[in-house]
Amino acid sequence: MDAVAAVGLIRIAAAEVVLEPWQRPSDAWLVELGLDALMADVEAPSLPLLAGLARGEYTRARELFGHVVDELGLLPQGPEELAEARWTAARWWAAEIVAHQIDPVRGAVLIRDQAAELGYPDVLRALVDLAWAVDPADDRRSVREGVPEGVLAAAREFLAAEERRNHRP
Repeated sequence: MDAVAAVGLIRIAAAEVVLEPWQRPSDAWLVELGLDALMADVEAPSLPLLAGLARGEYTRARELFGHVVDELGLLPQGPEELAEARWTAARWWAAEIVAHQIDPVRGAVLIRDQAAELGYPDVLRALVDLAWAVDPADDRRSVREGVPEGVLAAAREFLAAEERRNHRP
């Protein structure tokens, strides 16, 4: 993960921390984001403290995460900044799928969650449809047949479309 993706994921989590309790990111996820950011060379004084929390210390995660968000200057954030963070996350997860670093179905579900907040853009439609087609909890081979390969192809197409969009003359 690079620093841009790590900060983008922190930005998304910062926006979600204020949601209803059942919609908030878990303490474990906040610690994982801190560890990913630290490994991506993001610098914030409280980041090592967040990333270094042991499982029994996760109750401190929200407080430390708040410090990290403040230290990185990520709040307040407007809708454009949050949308860009969601696009960054979608591109990163797609790249992880293509690099075989994440289970394709899991990656598609993560992208689908960001696509929902972006209004289901057409460029993500194939990945979203594949994520909806498979319930990750359903382990039947007949349900999953061909879906990982479809996700891989859709992720490649999405990244190619993004490359074309970003390099127009």
